[in-house]
Amino acid sequence: MAAKDSARTTQDVTIDGHRLSLTNLGKVLYPETGTTKADVLDYYTKVAPYLIAAAHDRPATRKRWVNGVGTAADPGMMFFQKNLDDATPGWVPRGTQKHKDHSNSYPLVNDLATLTWLGQIATLEIHVPQWRFDADGNPARPDRLVLDLDPGDDVGLAECAEVARLARAILADMGLDPVPVTSGSKGIHLYAALDGTQDSGQVSDVAHELARALESDHPDLVVSRMRKDLRAGKVFVDWSQNNANKTTVAPYSLRGKSRPWVAAPRTWRDLASPSLAQLDHKEVLQRLARRGDPLAALDDGGQDDGGGKTAGDGPANGDGPTAGGGKTAYGGRHGLPPAGNDPLAVYRAKRDPAKTPEPVPRGPGDGAGGGNTFVIQEHHARRLHWDFRLEHDGVLASWALPKGVPTDPGKNHLAVQTEDHPLDYGSFEGTIPAGEYGGGEVSIWDSGSYKLEKWRDGREIIATLTGQPGGGLDGPRRYALINTSGHGPKSQWLIHLMKDQGSRNAAAPTPSGTARTPMLATLGTGADLDGGSEWSLEFKWDGIRALATVSGGSATLTSRNGNDLTDVYPELAAELAEALPADSAVLDGEIVALDTSGRPDFGVLQTRMKLSRPAEVRRAAQRTPVHYLAFDILDIGGTPTTGHEFAKRRALLEELMGRLPAIKAAAAKGTRLLDDATSVQLSPIIPGTLKSAMASSRKLGLEGLMAKRTDSPYREGRRSPSWIKLKHDRTQEVVVGGWRDGKGARAGTVGSLLVGVPDADGRLTYAGRVGSGFSERELTELGHTVRGLARKTTPLAGVPKADAVDAHWVTPKLVGEVAYTEWTGSGRLRHPVWRGWRLDKDASDVARED
Repeated sequence: MAAKDSARTTQDVTIDGHRLSLTNLGKVLYPETGTTKADVLDYYTKVAPYLIAAAHDRPATRKRWVNGVGTAADPGMMFFQKNLDDATPGWVPRGTQKHKDHSNSYPLVNDLATLTWLGQIATLEIHVPQWRFDADGNPARPDRLVLDLDPGDDVGLAECAEVARLARAILADMGLDPVPVTSGSKGIHLYAALDGTQDSGQVSDVAHELARALESDHPDLVVSRMRKDLRAGKVFVDWSQNNANKTTVAPYSLRGKSRPWVAAPRTWRDLASPSLAQLDHKEVLQRLARRGDPLAALDDGGQDDGGGKTAGDGPANGDGPTAGGGKTAYGGRHGLPPAGNDPLAVYRAKRDPAKTPEPVPRGPGDGAGGGNTFVIQEHHARRLHWDFRLEHDGVLASWALPKGVPTDPGKNHLAVQTEDHPLDYGSFEGTIPAGEYGGGEVSIWDSGSYKLEKWRDGREIIATLTGQPGGGLDGPRRYALINTSGHGPKSQWLIHLMKDQGSRNAAAPTPSGTARTPMLATLGTGADLDGGSEWSLEFKWDGIRALATVSGGSATLTSRNGNDLTDVYPELAAELAEALPADSAVLDGEIVALDTSGRPDFGVLQTRMKLSRPAEVRRAAQRTPVHYLAFDILDIGGTPTTGHEFAKRRALLEELMGRLPAIKAAAAKGTRLLDDATSVQLSPIIPGTLKSAMASSRKLGLEGLMAKRTDSPYREGRRSPSWIKLKHDRTQEVVVGGWRDGKGARAGTVGSLLVGVPDADGRLTYAGRVGSGFSERELTELGHTVRGLARKTTPLAGVPKADAVDAHWVTPKLVGEVAYTEWTGSGRLRHPVWRGWRLDKDASDVARED
């Protein structure tokens, strides 16, 4: 859209299947900078993922400058629009807001096509309220609070930043973490996420009280009253935009000012800079490319689709400023969150990171909540004991066992609950200095993963633990923890070895009879790669995980959930047995299928995953060849390597596979990434910086990177922060719990799947509907599959009535994968798109990955 040679430049485009005619692309909309309509459309195209995330499902009020913003001497005419007119394309998503005597129909900026249409009609400013429409098309409760800091005469952005910092301190006391946005005009907006339990009136009351408190404490700087004659020399804290009928310019929207300024999300470091200024569209795009989206830190408040009761109807907990000024207490009738809940506060208070080698995070746990790792550590402190730790709600729930782990179902042992520990403690071994809390030698007795049967907070836990080969547990063990007295740290429990051990968590055995399960990674960002450790970077492959076991001239392939894949991919087994020189070895790697450009494509792999008949498999192997990309080694020549550092294991793997062709770390345009000469290849280490490696991954069309600590051992069956997934896009494994009939062109087939993800207690919780991403063939197959699993009741907790009313329920056995934009605060996937089945995963393997 760079054409500027004529005010009549026209271009026809198709976006998401919608055809638009973009006219007058050379028209100058910002005379001072020469910015054209083409430039505006180009900006909105590039910023779309971020603007749409901020404005999605919110009724959009538009400000249009069809002839441009003009100049100071001759300003352009602005058209203000709420209702949609007859010229609006029928495909534009919309929502209706009812008022006492009328209704307004608004566009919803939910996709690039709609945003492009708005740019075509010269919409420079997009304004939205602090609430969204719910699944039934009704206004939901607000999911964010906003304060508009507007400078009066003789003050500017620096004073607004000062007030923003003062407001941030109060919001933090309320358990809210605001994000600043330079408005693109004169001031600053502050956004804080809410949980959707308050109505707009309640949120406005809180915002009003906050503004009055700021004025009371800083009368020379702040004014909270609407009167314009009071604003000179002060910053007006406008709290009124939390009213359900009020709107605020959407983050990342352009402004109709003399220059193409933007309502730009910023960091608190930005606000501390003496050179703080408003940003134009070019600067915003440069910062997004360099630093990412500051608004991503603003968690979606979210709410149930059907609304919900207002929290906090009891007496007030302090309705205004505290005596003596300073901090302000809010809560009670407003139902806003209390001060931040930090499960690791006690842990940090007992440790000095300058004196102990234990991991001491600066903030709360990561809150992942979906992991299922455990560790048992032998601790030679003042008294020998064993520390029993289960991952739960983003931390390690911990107990001290003075007499160790019970080995006899007839003898229970005492378990004393201790403070929660960070997830990084799961890999900690070392000496805590004498004189420090817990001083003494710590070693890992066993570690791995657990399958949860029951978790009643403070009462009872039942889980089956599967540790390492040769570990202290000596195979899967089922335990119960039962509280006998007290609550929290120092409470006393009994740990009981269950008589019924069963085989509910046993992985599929290798030919040698030893159960092996792959090590698992945690989802993270570049910030998780701490400077104190060295990390190795590899490409993240879009396939299915498989352990390859070579023994006695033959090979087997086993999926993550213990299924034998050898007959599904026989050509890989044959080539592994022939290509590897060792008599026996166990490799960890990924099975991938390639698209026409030689890049792994999960959709292509789907065509082979379900096949079982030998004739079908043979034909598919010719039509859709697969590759095995090895990246780790668990055993060589009968000697375990899992205890070695990753760097040493990598050297052993490279030596073993040295005569096989390696994958190119970077491929030129038009060349294939994978070598077709062999189906078994070594996954490469990516040289250079994290930034350059991520850029290479994106350029090659791959999922992202795997970062692995070079000094980390291989923890079988365990999700570890020593391996970190760095993704370009978000994906989530889901369990299918139901489906709805298709309509229109999909009549007679599946319209959408109702999916769930297990919560921290193992309960399958509703995560939303998935209705896009299916091929016609998949829809046909899907109908047969789900009808064969029919059941009468829902297996999903928390399904809204609107989604359940015409749903068909199924036994929750099927696992799939979706791409999505974000999680809402109510635990729903926003904009999920189907990627394919995960036949290598059991429903019990699924965990939330955010």
